[in-house]
Formats: sequence, C-alpha cells, structure tokens
Amino acid sequence: MVKFRNILVVIDPTKEEQAALSRAAYICQKEENAKLKLFLSVYDFSFEMTTMLSLEEREAMRSSVIAQQMDWLEELAAPYRNQGLLIDTKVIWHNRPFESIIQETLDFGHDLVVKATHHHPKLQSVIFTPTDWHLLRKCPEPLLLVKKHDWPENGTILAAINATAEDDEHLALNDKITNEALDVAKMINAHVSVVNAYPSTPMNIALELPDFNPVEYRDAIKERHQQMLQKHGEKHSIPLDRQHVIEGLAEDVIPLIAEELDAELVVLGTVGRTGLSAALIGNTAEHLIDSLNCDLLALKPHDYVSPLSQ
Repeated sequence: MVKFRNILVVIDPTKEEQAALSRAAYICQKEENAKLKLFLSVYDFSFEMTTMLSLEEREAMRSSVIAQQMDWLEELAAPYRNQGLLIDTKVIWHNRPFESIIQETLDFGHDLVVKATHHHPKLQSVIFTPTDWHLLRKCPEPLLLVKKHDWPENGTILAAINATAEDDEHLALNDKITNEALDVAKMINAHVSVVNAYPSTPMNIALELPDFNPVEYRDAIKERHQQMLQKHGEKHSIPLDRQHVIEGLAEDVIPLIAEELDAELVVLGTVGRTGLSAALIGNTAEHLIDSLNCDLLALKPHDYVSPLSQ
C-alpha cells in the first residue's frame, strides 16, 4: 500500500544539515512513485523598509534572493535525484512561513508535511507562537516533526490515544492514530505499541471527603483504562505486551514511555485548538515537542478544516 505520494519537505535556511529532507527521502524510497517537493519560505523586512529604492528595484532584489535560494535547493536535491527520487523545488516570498506551508499543502494536495523541529525557549513560546505550533494547530494533513533519532529496522512506533474517549470524534481519531501507526510500521518494518495516560487521584477529593479511599479510586480508574485500551488493542490486533497504561499527564507519560521503548516515532492526534482556548489550555502535541527525543507524527480528525482554507 502506498501511504504517502506527495510529500512537502520544509527546508530550514538556518541549518546546514536538513534532517527533514533526509527523513522524507527515506520515506520516499519506501514508497512507489512517491515524490518530494523541497519548500522554502523566505522574507526580509529590510526590503520592504527601503524607501530609497523604487518598487522595481525592490522587486529585483526580491527576485535575486529567490533565485539564490532556488539554486541552493537544487544543490540539496541533486544527490537524491541521483538516487532516482522525484524531487521538485519551490521558494516563495512570504512573511508568515506557517501560512505559506499550509497554503502550499492545500493548493497542491500534499499528503504529508515534513519539518525538522528545534527546542523552543520557554520565554519565546510565551511571546509568540513558533511555526511548529502553528502547523500543529492548523495544518490539515499529517505533520511529521523530525528530530535526530534514527529509524532502525524492527524499531517501535508508539501510538498515543485516549482509550476512554466516548464521543465519536475522539473514537474515530483513536482509530486513525492507530491505523496510521500500523501503516507506517508496515512501510518501514517496525512494531506498534499503544500508550494511554490516566489521571492521578485529585488531592482535593481526598481532603474534602474523609471516607474517600484514594487507592481504590486510582485502581478503579486504572482498571477502566486498561479494559478500554485492551478493547482498542484487540480491534487493531495489538498484543497485550505492547499496550501501556500509565498514571500521569499525557505530556509527561508519552515522552517517558517513548524513551523507555526507544521509540523512533510517536503518533498522536491534535484537535487543532486555536485562539483563546489554545492559549489557556494548549494542545498535548505542543507540550511534547521539546520533551520527545524522537520524531512526532501529528494527525487531525477526519472532518478537520484548516482555518486557512475558509
């Protein structure tokens, strides 16, 4: 089965090593008739602020920058083309990289976006939202955020789900996450494990209710999550020894089990929360970016519509 045919690779102009390109090329080699597009969004505010130059002169300078970057992309593509991969290149002038990436995906039907990710300083993430976070919230297609962890043969792909979800949207997303993990595992000869985090006992309940038994409460919650995960595992033929139910917040549990299993990829869903709810609540995937030591594949619900397409 061909999983990805039309892959958009986001190039980082600040890095010599292009981890996203290496990973996308590896995937492309596994997929028959797949093709890559190396994509670079560039912008220089100084051109727009140069009042001494005419509109034609500024346009000439902009065209020159784009041409230089196109030459660089062609250099990056050459070794992979020599290996027989189908590769296009594109440079666009845009002051909001995430918008240009998503619009390219919408306009040209890319079925996977691959981008290298880097550490986000905590203060910086408060002042403005990094491109990665915008993509996690608004990119309609699967988003693969790449780190330096290898993808070895017979490795582990970790599917992170909410096993006790009851609404149709989250149940469908659980199935989508697991199916995607299984498809990628088949493509790269890996194994799939699933993880589900369950909440700790609220301390305020133990304090307010003298007869409350926190141990019995925790055991009951754990048992319910185990039963629901087992049901999900049976549905997707995932053995019990690859099902993990762990107490704690998802953003804490998932990186810990990923490291314990030496996972090469974590697959999870993001509902694309934006606006005030995103600022106050956040998305699990966003909190995971810095904590994971492996790649992250983020998926949207089936009926998700990017705000950029409206």
